Amino acid sequence: MKLADIKKLKVAELRSKLTELGLDIRGLKAELVDRLWSVSQSPEQDQPPTDSSPTPSGPTEPAEVQPPNESSSPPGVDGVAPLREADPGREYTDSATQTEPEPGPPAGPERPSGAGTACQAGGKQPGHWDGSVSGEMGRGRAFYEFKEEIRYKRSKSPQPPEDKDEKEEWDEDKVRLDPHVRHLHFEVGSDGSCGQPRFWDRYPSLWSGCRLTHGVRQGRVGFEVRLEKKLLAVETEDQEAEGPYGLRAGWSVGDASLLLGEDELSFAYDGRGKKVSGGNQEEYGEPLSEGDIVGCYASFSTDGAVELFFHKNNRFLGGAFSLRASVLRGRVLVPHVLCKNCSVRLLLDPSAPQWYTGPPGFTPLTALPAGHRVRVTSTPTSRAQSEVVMMVGLPGSGKTFWAQAHMKQHPEKEYRLLGTEELLACMLSGGPRGSRLQQASQCLTDLIKVAAETPGNYILDQCNVLFSARRHKLQLFAGFRRRVVVVFPPADEWRRRLSQHRMGDGEHIPETALLKLQVSCSLPEPQPDLMEEVRYVELPQEQAQSLLMEYREEAQRLLPPIIKPDKKPRSYKKRRHFPGPPPSNRTQWTAIPGWGDPRGNVQPWGQQPRHWNLPYQQQNYDYNRGFGYQSYS
Repeated sequence: MKLADIKKLKVAELRSKLTELGLDIRGLKAELVDRLWSVSQSPEQDQPPTDSSPTPSGPTEPAEVQPPNESSSPPGVDGVAPLREADPGREYTDSATQTEPEPGPPAGPERPSGAGTACQAGGKQPGHWDGSVSGEMGRGRAFYEFKEEIRYKRSKSPQPPEDKDEKEEWDEDKVRLDPHVRHLHFEVGSDGSCGQPRFWDRYPSLWSGCRLTHGVRQGRVGFEVRLEKKLLAVETEDQEAEGPYGLRAGWSVGDASLLLGEDELSFAYDGRGKKVSGGNQEEYGEPLSEGDIVGCYASFSTDGAVELFFHKNNRFLGGAFSLRASVLRGRVLVPHVLCKNCSVRLLLDPSAPQWYTGPPGFTPLTALPAGHRVRVTSTPTSRAQSEVVMMVGLPGSGKTFWAQAHMKQHPEKEYRLLGTEELLACMLSGGPRGSRLQQASQCLTDLIKVAAETPGNYILDQCNVLFSARRHKLQLFAGFRRRVVVVFPPADEWRRRLSQHRMGDGEHIPETALLKLQVSCSLPEPQPDLMEEVRYVELPQEQAQSLLMEYREEAQRLLPPIIKPDKKPRSYKKRRHFPGPPPSNRTQWTAIPGWGDPRGNVQPWGQQPRHWNLPYQQQNYDYNRGFGYQSYS
């Protein structure tokens, strides 16, 4: 069956044929068409194809690519799904599959016959599939990231940052929510004592956290948090189990995750009536509602041990956590809040009366002497002090692994890793992975814009294979020190890492997606106006460019041809043209030179009279009437 015939079928007919073949009938029409066409092209009809990405249908098709997921660890042991044997009749070089102009060296020599692409699995016969894999498994992290990257192709260049004094004037001894130690999707109020999730209306499953600027390591100290307002009134399907909103309040050490309660040294009272630490939840206290006030108290003993407990509306809920001195080892405990779809307020004004008196012998954090509080913020406060590292590479090349290792090697810079996986971790309520991946990728695009306006050190953990996407993002970070790190391993190593990710996460990497991504990929070159440094951490630039050209040539040869629909000829309405007045009225036009000349000796336009003769100006003639077959009165 030809592809053009399959595309003419309706959705019901497509699903009927797929049901007869025992294939999945879920998805959009483009996916159903590709699924049926792939089976018709496969030599073995009984084995369904593993790729459910739409078949290319035009120059903008790479926007529909299903790229593979990003690998966060290096090598594997097995190969990925093999490519089909290319039909010699399908060899072509169509520029319509190229989504970006590729600056770089000309195409290298043709690869010898028998040399497959980096996607082909060693020891497997081309043209055979490993088994049936659902289409949703192929839509991993890189699929949604690449869809967001395509959007930059038609976006306008960002405006240069405004020249303003970036150093915020505020008292170093004042206790407030720290704008430098928070999730970028947590919005701090102007007074520094209140906050809420920045994107609560678009990404309601996202938890957002923030710590205070000061912590303690001695004494008996407390602080109060009020659940100010619920921001989400309608409960979505993904939030039925966890609830539409949530609040956690408690303590954590300075280097713990901003997800309060998910690290070992992070201790929280959860508004669902639980206590949480190290990701473990236990029943504790009572659920919270709008307007409730949580008191968080820490009692340090002389030997360094700590007792943590909580109050709800000045009612003691019982002891929550007991920490030995060997657990904290003298580290500072910092007040911490984490919320979802609700706004919170902390009482941080030392001159204001306390909402509740609290237990006897405990002092509010804001009322402690300055020497008893410990300042924990040391991040950059201006764009000139900030740095951004942009990762570039194909999916599965090891960008995340390199970024995490770089963060461990330079802890003093306190990098923030901006990636889809980090946002997925902030969606504690769970839900379908595909839906969360889509939301995380879209949210990451918005967070990059927020990061460009917030001084700090960042690592952009994305593919960034399109020149337009790289240029737009680097222009956003004008004033930062901009570095580009390219991770482009040898073909065998890339194949092992792709297999490692597939075996670890159980997500299939679609064949067509990898091919289209190789065609679209471009590697950066030094550009002083966009970046200060370009670094190739595995293959050098020349070898990486040469290998990329081999990938591209092979991918263009293996991709199915683009079938353009036959365009119908445009029908133009023929204009009516009257060369002169009707014969019956020709005698009335004798005043115009040339009208009555049978030889057609019409004078040039410049020699003809500029105005009608006086007799015609005095006639009762309607000049708005069109010239036609009617006589003049």
